[in-house]
Amino acid sequence: MRYSGHSAFILGFHGCDRAIGEQLLAGKHRLAISTNSYDWLGHGIYFWENDPLRAEEWAEERMTRPESRVREPFVVGAIIDLGLCLSLMQREHIQIVEEAYGLLKSAFGKAGRPLPENKGGPDKYKRHLDCEVIEMAHKLRKRNDLRPFDSVRGLFQEGDTPYPDAGFRRKNHIQVCVRNLNCIKGYFKPLG
Repeated sequence: MRYSGHSAFILGFHGCDRAIGEQLLAGKHRLAISTNSYDWLGHGIYFWENDPLRAEEWAEERMTRPESRVREPFVVGAIIDLGLCLSLMQREHIQIVEEAYGLLKSAFGKAGRPLPENKGGPDKYKRHLDCEVIEMAHKLRKRNDLRPFDSVRGLFQEGDTPYPDAGFRRKNHIQVCVRNLNCIKGYFKPLG
């Protein structure tokens, strides 16, 4: 885990309702930790790394859902220190989630229950299995008296391709899930 800490701040962008965003900027509100069973990177506060446009698109998409609290899409920027980060772009961290998956599979098998599934079209936007696996990785750290991860970071391919046979997709992004609220050093209103 020698290289799990990040030595620089990143900029993250969070899509939300304008009223919430303005309260954040005024220091009158804190973002709540998401604990949905389908959160891609487990429980925490979600940001799009260096991509305010994707955060805005997400808020606009969210607004169209009947249960959404987003009435007027808004984007807030955040200065984030990733701290001790479970980075799904590092080989040793993939090994951590592989081990967590093995333990989760065993536990569900012993209980006679099927594993949760990632669902929701080709992008599998309801990541029930991934959420359980990452939460298991956090539980393992706690069980082994290891310092908890402050954040989780992953690269995701999402959306359709911009042209035939492209090796990337229109909505590719790096997502950051902040678990330790002290990693959020401040909020700002993005320019433009």
